[in-house]
Parts: sequence; C-alpha cells; structure tokens
Amino acid sequence: MSTSPSGAGDLLVRLGAIVFFVGAVATLVTMAPLFLGTEPFPSLAYAVCMLMGVGFLIAVAGVVRSARAAAPKP
Repeated sequence: MSTSPSGAGDLLVRLGAIVFFVGAVATLVTMAPLFLGTEPFPSLAYAVCMLMGVGFLIAVAGVVRSARAAAPKP
C-alpha cells in the first residue's frame, strides 16, 4: 500500500467544506424562528447563509485544481 502526498487542491476542498458547513449552520439558525414563531433575524443573518454556495464553489475549485494537477502532461 502506498500513501499519496496531498494533492494540489486538498486545502481548497477542506476550506470549502468548512465554509459550507458554517453556511449550513447559519441556514438552520435563521430558519429556526420560522418554526418557533419568534422574531426573524436581521438581513445580515440571511447573507451569512450564502456561505453555503461560496463554500461549494471553493471546494469545486479545489477538485478541479487537483484533477488538472493529476492529468498527464502532453
């Protein structure tokens, strides 16, 4: 069994996953008042929910970077 070294985009994938999960938690928190019948959060809280999409794009960029680094050179 051989272990492969860290790929070119591994850091981006990890960072993207962290940003995505922060956005997912923010989404759950901002949706809670809807179910609890309390006062909704300010608009800034909904803007933090957009981190899910940003994290996804960062992770995709990491995957693309890893794939391009692993592709055979002509």
